[in-house]
Amino acid sequence: MTGITGLSKKNNFVLAIRDADVVAATLRRALAEASPEERLGLERAAALVESTASATETQLRARWVRSRLAEVGFTGDITSVAAVRALRQAEPKLSLLAAVQLQKEAVAHPE
Repeated sequence: MTGITGLSKKNNFVLAIRDADVVAATLRRALAEASPEERLGLERAAALVESTASATETQLRARWVRSRLAEVGFTGDITSVAAVRALRQAEPKLSLLAAVQLQKEAVAHPE
């Protein structure tokens, strides 16, 4: 996920868009029609999608924060002011309030 809908200076909410159910259904259909050679890989993919689908929105946002920090090369303490600064550098439209809230979620849900 490269961005999260709803980020602006006026809007501090973050909407996580999930399509894991669509992906899981597609994998199940493919698995039903799979050759024996494809089956093992598709079963593994289906298991990964199901485990990801069980993540809460807060966990998804925490993952997103870590990925955005990694993209800008931040390797420091996620609880620091520098982490908030790096997150806002990665997402310039992110308000300070939203960045701090997202930081708290990332701290509360370590990977």
